[in-house]
Amino acid sequence: MISLEKLLRPNIRQLKPYSSARDEYKGVEAHVFLDANENPFNAPINRYPDPLQLQLKQKLSVIKGVRPACIFMGNGSDEAIDLVYRAFCRPGVDNVVAIDPSYGMYQVCADINDVAYRKVLLDENFQFHADDLLKAADGNTKAIFLCSPNNPTGNSLCEVEIEKLLRQFEGIVVIDEAYFDFSNHATFSHRLDEYPNLIVLQTFSKAWGCAAIRLGMAFASEEIIAVFNKIKYPYNVNQLTQQEALKALEHVDAVKEWVRILKAERSRLMDALRELSVTEKVFETDANFVLVRVTDAVAIYNYLVGRGIIVRNRHRVSLCAQCLRITVGTPEENDELLEAMKAYHETETINQ
Repeated sequence: MISLEKLLRPNIRQLKPYSSARDEYKGVEAHVFLDANENPFNAPINRYPDPLQLQLKQKLSVIKGVRPACIFMGNGSDEAIDLVYRAFCRPGVDNVVAIDPSYGMYQVCADINDVAYRKVLLDENFQFHADDLLKAADGNTKAIFLCSPNNPTGNSLCEVEIEKLLRQFEGIVVIDEAYFDFSNHATFSHRLDEYPNLIVLQTFSKAWGCAAIRLGMAFASEEIIAVFNKIKYPYNVNQLTQQEALKALEHVDAVKEWVRILKAERSRLMDALRELSVTEKVFETDANFVLVRVTDAVAIYNYLVGRGIIVRNRHRVSLCAQCLRITVGTPEENDELLEAMKAYHETETINQ
């Protein structure tokens, strides 16, 4: 890895971060707060939240097996994705490389930050080859984005190829593990000491069932996390979100049970989808969704919408022609989806 100082944008190296009132307060227990120009009424939400979410990170550290200093908490994983660009990529000069297809926010953040986004198409098995990504990179490539399990394909990326990329690429490698709880693969967040150029993203939105609180996690070296904390907005994670996350962390066993149920439903849904006449292929998945190639993605999507069932039409995404992405729901929701797809076929048959 190139030294972090050389990877950083020059203005970020020289940046003097904003110091909030609560950043400056450290030490003894206090009970009178007259430092932040807060309204003294309407407790407890009248006070600014902990800018570094220390209590949350301490509890999360035990569950995730990552040191608190190696954890960044953000407004969804999207904040951490954006910070990669803001920390390392000079607008109009630098670029990033990413697999294609993948999560759309990597490119959106690149476009917002005026950073060239270089796509490398996956193979027919939705896998990548490290050499292809390395060939797409040049001296101005600051980061490579991977998503594993990938979205919208659902498959986990080859660990051997990921390791090769981490060893040979001199910039930052971001592995988005938003869906890893639903897979049988180990997280790369336990290998931060092995790969100082690694950033691992996870989220409270999927397995933890907390999409509404908008809380993402980034795991990286202490040095990278310090950079993120330097350039983030002072109070980026609000107090209500922190409180709800702390509550969620008290129910790890419930989350494990949700995951067990969803994995079982995933298998049932995939088997049932394979039996439908409108299904051409059900792709293997390690996520909480299934990518399905159907006879007419647009028509089936519109038919389902008409019945109040919303899936994701991925027909126009690379390698996903005529594909729908279907999230695994409750048993009842999955049954309703399957019945609707059967009804679509019957309707089409009558119309013909």
